[in-house]
Amino acid sequence: MRIVLAVVLAGALAGVAGRSLQRRLIYLPDSSTPPSAATVLPGAEDVVLTTADGLELDAWFVPGRAPDGPGAGFTVLLAPGNGGNRLGRVDTAADLAAAGFSTLLLDYRGYGGNPGSPTEEGLAADARAALEHLRSRDDVDPTRVLYFGESLGCAVVAALAVDEPPAGMLLRSPFTDLAAVARHHYPFVPAALLKDEFPVAELVGRIDVPITVVYGTADSIVPPAQSTVVADAARQLHERVELAGLEHNDPPMFGAPVVDALIRLRAGL
Repeated sequence: MRIVLAVVLAGALAGVAGRSLQRRLIYLPDSSTPPSAATVLPGAEDVVLTTADGLELDAWFVPGRAPDGPGAGFTVLLAPGNGGNRLGRVDTAADLAAAGFSTLLLDYRGYGGNPGSPTEEGLAADARAALEHLRSRDDVDPTRVLYFGESLGCAVVAALAVDEPPAGMLLRSPFTDLAAVARHHYPFVPAALLKDEFPVAELVGRIDVPITVVYGTADSIVPPAQSTVVADAARQLHERVELAGLEHNDPPMFGAPVVDALIRLRAGL
């Protein structure tokens, strides 16, 4: 009986610890403030996004640099993964600009010097504020906005797309839902204790726009099988792109293979 009670108590304590610490395991922000956009990307602009709950979030708007490029006339709302800040997406934004795409580099609450603490509900509000900013701009055609989510950002743009569908959407390294990816990394934490759900596959099944899914076959952070499930859930799967031998954060996952997939998505619209 003592052994049983000890096991039960240990499990309960692990659950409490998991619940109190889980967001520290999910969200890994670089909270430092990046430099001014123009000092990093020529022509880029510092912008402020105002959320429905009153936060002011710094972000960067990067205009396209190729008027005749394959992405000309389209704007990308880029929702990043769970780590770093917008400074780490400079190369991606530069590649998109070179192809003609304009890009809004979003930093969530708690990231990149922004106030607040990240939660599922908070990130949804941040993405909606980013979209509202794009709609307010004279240099953005609101009918030609593409959503680009990477990892956790896939969940963010999928939730946004249910109510605010884009022209098309690219999901890089999506997981099926937070509980599934949590079980992969932290099998000792009961999924029932998770505060945030991020049900990507379920949301994708409700979105009726062309979707491209990109993932690395050697991804140890988001198992490739989960990205495959998300692709299978899409009503309009434009393309499934398997990048052989690539890990979750390998440089090509932020570069040409993904940008080229976005170009092909745009060409098919």
